[in-house]
Amino acid sequence: MPQKQTWRADNGNGTFSNPLFYDEFSDPDLIRVGSDFYLTGTTMHAMPGLPVLHSKDLVNWRFLSYACEQLDFGPEYRLEDGKAIYGQGIWAPSFRWHKGTFYIFTNVRGQPMQVYAATNPAGPWKHWAMKTGFHDPSVLFDDDGKIYVVYGYRDLRLVQLNSELTDAIAGTERTLFKPSDGMGEGAHFYKIRGKYFITSAWYMGTMKMPCARADRPEGPYEVLDISAGEDFGIANGAMHQGGIVETPTGEWWGFSMMDFNSLGRLTGLSPVTWKDGWPYFGLPGNLGRSPRTWVKPKTGATSKPSAPYERSDDFSGKTLKPIWQWNHAPDNTKWSLTERPGFLRLHALPAPDFWQARNTLTQRAIGPVSTPTAELDVSGMKPGDLAGLGLLNSPYAWIGVRCKASGFTVEQYDKATGKVALAPLRDTRIWLRAECDFLTEKAKFSFSTNGKSFEPLGSEFKMVFQLKTFQGVRYSLFHYSTSGAAGGHADFVRFTLDEPLSRGTKPIPYGKTITLTEVGSDRVLAVGTVTQFRVLDRGQGRIALQSVEGLVSVPTSDGSEPLVLKMGRISDAETSQWIETPRGELTLLSLTTQRYLRLAPDSGKLLADSTGGKRNQPDGSRFRWRTVTA
Repeated sequence: MPQKQTWRADNGNGTFSNPLFYDEFSDPDLIRVGSDFYLTGTTMHAMPGLPVLHSKDLVNWRFLSYACEQLDFGPEYRLEDGKAIYGQGIWAPSFRWHKGTFYIFTNVRGQPMQVYAATNPAGPWKHWAMKTGFHDPSVLFDDDGKIYVVYGYRDLRLVQLNSELTDAIAGTERTLFKPSDGMGEGAHFYKIRGKYFITSAWYMGTMKMPCARADRPEGPYEVLDISAGEDFGIANGAMHQGGIVETPTGEWWGFSMMDFNSLGRLTGLSPVTWKDGWPYFGLPGNLGRSPRTWVKPKTGATSKPSAPYERSDDFSGKTLKPIWQWNHAPDNTKWSLTERPGFLRLHALPAPDFWQARNTLTQRAIGPVSTPTAELDVSGMKPGDLAGLGLLNSPYAWIGVRCKASGFTVEQYDKATGKVALAPLRDTRIWLRAECDFLTEKAKFSFSTNGKSFEPLGSEFKMVFQLKTFQGVRYSLFHYSTSGAAGGHADFVRFTLDEPLSRGTKPIPYGKTITLTEVGSDRVLAVGTVTQFRVLDRGQGRIALQSVEGLVSVPTSDGSEPLVLKMGRISDAETSQWIETPRGELTLLSLTTQRYLRLAPDSGKLLADSTGGKRNQPDGSRFRWRTVTA
């Protein structure tokens, strides 16, 4: 079916904007093999797990495979006997390539470390379990043939693995740090030009990425923060867990995740600056802070703007699209794409509620705003059945159709309040919709019997980021029976996803005259007495501000002196990267200082020395703009 426009990090002008994906991709690990990059991440209780993505330029990614088809270590993995593994399952994988084989090592709560191996990252993947478990592991194949894993929280430990990758070697374990040394968890272990580096995630207080450096794998290590406080204007969290990678051209780039409202944890890409032997995230003039928008990495390859997944589905394929994952391990005998070709059929299994319902098919919600719509044929349902569209989270909410002996009703349920809204249904075909705004964290439900006019149902639902599922909201297609026995079937006709802000809130107003006002105040950006500026296109999303008295210019390399108006040719001193925050606010990053323009709090002078501020700590560097009409 034709695909709706979806978020792409590639802006099509030689730049990219974070996040790489506007849906959850947590605990990322990224490697380069030759000129190719590969990425995987945490999937917890969603099946299949461990997605493997491929890229040539670090910005545009395509899906290759799932390394783990299914985890099943007991009834809790199948939502049986009232048990579940929400927030457990696959955590913090370590992605490696060694002597022609790709390896993914992953922690599974309550189980030994799981190993997945393939000579082709598209699969097939072999799987075995080691004899020992390691929390948040990172594996290093050293030059001398030894294999190490670093794992743990704060004290972080090192142990050597045997060559068969089945167990740790007795007597090789040692503790690398004291809890007071400042290291966190989610380690990434590297050997770079003869030195050993460990990046980690610190999430208490200011989220940051401490890095350790040593001459030997066992230490002693020095520790320094290489990224801290970057929230891109969201403020619910900051970039913290990730690592670094070198391109074939010698550039270094960092990748890390951050908490991003109820969407969950998203992955960002950062330029890396080496200074004094440390790989800082950020630009030379603004170490530790990452620009949301910047020029794409130099990898020696070019790629067209693309996204790794198709999100809308008419279920006409022979298999489910890779975007879909089951909530826990499914019963594969109770769903079908072939019983009624062109439909997803879900047979109802008994469950007390949506939380414990088996065979719920999910995909990650995408921001900043998106609207899923599910078209459903309910004619095969039996009394006691409930089918519909859910927002899987804790608390959750759904809109669906309940079948009773007397007929059908449309219901909307909010787990947080316990409220149920009802409406009669006389048709057997229905469209169910959830309008989700992940900037305001609010969702609204509605339904239609003709696919055109939609009727609201229920109250506004408040979405939250939480640690029960340790995931963001997931759009979910469900069908279960409340009768205590198996029920009928529900046929999903199609699922469509609309993203009204997939390309940002407003395009850059090239050639237009604008005024800029500081967010949170009525202060207008002014240089001298000039407050109106024409936006000149400098390429790659960069601009110069021109007035009748000259160009806005940065007079000093450190940005400490107020900006001035200058006549003449445009240089870096007059050029800024136009960067929109996820909330649609504007920041201007000076190419001279590599810091942001800001209005000084006391004088109101325009400076170019801001590190970027934070959402909950504004510093005069965020603006709203409007065009000036003649």
